[in-house]
Amino acid sequence: MHDDLIDPVPDIDPEPLTQLSPSYRTMMRVQGVLATLPLLVAGGVLALAGDIPAWVPGIAVLLVALVLIAYLPMKRWRHRGYHMAADRLRVVRGVMFHSDSVVPFNRVQHLDVEQGPLERAFGIARLILHTAGTHGSSVVLPGLDHAVAVDMREEIRAHVRREML
Repeated sequence: MHDDLIDPVPDIDPEPLTQLSPSYRTMMRVQGVLATLPLLVAGGVLALAGDIPAWVPGIAVLLVALVLIAYLPMKRWRHRGYHMAADRLRVVRGVMFHSDSVVPFNRVQHLDVEQGPLERAFGIARLILHTAGTHGSSVVLPGLDHAVAVDMREEIRAHVRREML
């Protein structure tokens, strides 16, 4: 099996899922580092206050950093993927709370490709499909290479145009 494919969920869709960009995993690790910085400062303040031994906040910050930087990004990246068929997009995500969304292209109202500063730095983007209806009216597919997100948007837009004719 290819490295960029995830095993499909049985009985839902026989097609394997395409994994998100490895740059997305790296970006999530950078987000983990940024989330750990305030904890590092708080641990330093506690250690300087002298009320508790200096190694106690150090161990706590180290454990949280390992979870936020090493474990969670890898786990989240492995449990996300997508499959684009001729008439629909399937988006799967979630470790504890699993979500498996299928968006038929004939329900798409409009499409967005968005990037935040970190996403731009890593060359990735989010594809957002806005659909008709109220419940779950937007489906977000993060972690795509920017060029892939733009290509997917154009392919879906072409399908929607064909359906309108």
